[in-house]
Amino acid sequence: MLIRRETPADVDAVRAVHSAAFATSDGGDGVPVEATLVDALRADEGWLPAYSLVATVADGQVVGHVVATRGRVGGEPVALGLGPLGVLPDWQRRGVGHALMHAVLGAADARDEPLVVLLGHPDYYPRFGFRPAVELGVSPPQPWGPQYFQARPLTAWRESIRGEFRYAGPFDDL
Repeated sequence: MLIRRETPADVDAVRAVHSAAFATSDGGDGVPVEATLVDALRADEGWLPAYSLVATVADGQVVGHVVATRGRVGGEPVALGLGPLGVLPDWQRRGVGHALMHAVLGAADARDEPLVVLLGHPDYYPRFGFRPAVELGVSPPQPWGPQYFQARPLTAWRESIRGEFRYAGPFDDL
């Protein structure tokens, strides 16, 4: 498996990954919001190409994708909002998501980003160093349970980063 930056040729494959990864089990024919969210994020000022990563296998097939976009804490552009992260169902539980998460966190740290924030399962993301964002003085933009709204401080983290978090614009339309 190779983790690399998304290219324009990957757009359809990335959409397919999120459509499959977040498909409903009830057989509904609707397109999952995560698939259209990535398209909307690409058109937003918060899009940061360096943090849109794909996982490919030997034949070049895209089997996973993660993206982080510019977020703000207290109005300042000092954080990344991570998500969505998706893996094709046949490739889940095989380390793809784990590799994507480590790659995006490593890229963010190498580029001196101080903080990565996400909304996710409290039993999964702590293994990557995430903890409730409120412990760092960062509050959610909506009244989500603090156990789900999590943050990961990176090397450039500063105690002065405090306040309400705001995702890139397309998240407001969800």
